[in-house]
Amino acid sequence: MKKLITILVLGLMMTACAPHTAGVMASSTGEVRVDNGSFAGEVSVEQLKSRQQGGFLQGSGLIISKVATDLRLQYKFTWYDINGYTLDDEGSAWKSLKLHGKQQMQVSGLAPNTDAVRYELYVRKAFSN
Repeated sequence: MKKLITILVLGLMMTACAPHTAGVMASSTGEVRVDNGSFAGEVSVEQLKSRQQGGFLQGSGLIISKVATDLRLQYKFTWYDINGYTLDDEGSAWKSLKLHGKQQMQVSGLAPNTDAVRYELYVRKAFSN
């Protein structure tokens, strides 16, 4: 019985945290993942582009508001090497972004080193504590 209660409590704790990190991810390889369907109705990530900048991979994406109200968002680039390993993911912080109704904004990032060959751009709602 104790085990069942522990599992239920852990499950509730995990689902309580989910809305704070769930959002939309778009990859430079063309993959798109939606972790929060209602959020995907408010925001889209499109037009991902890549280029070399001084030997480093630079990526950009267009974050688009689909609603008429203001949105407070956060975005983050995650960089990968040729073997699929993340590069300096712990050093990459979420950045804040405010979009007014139906606004679009291009965001860009530069890989932490020259080993990066692809990236993913994550967007989520910003929550204040």
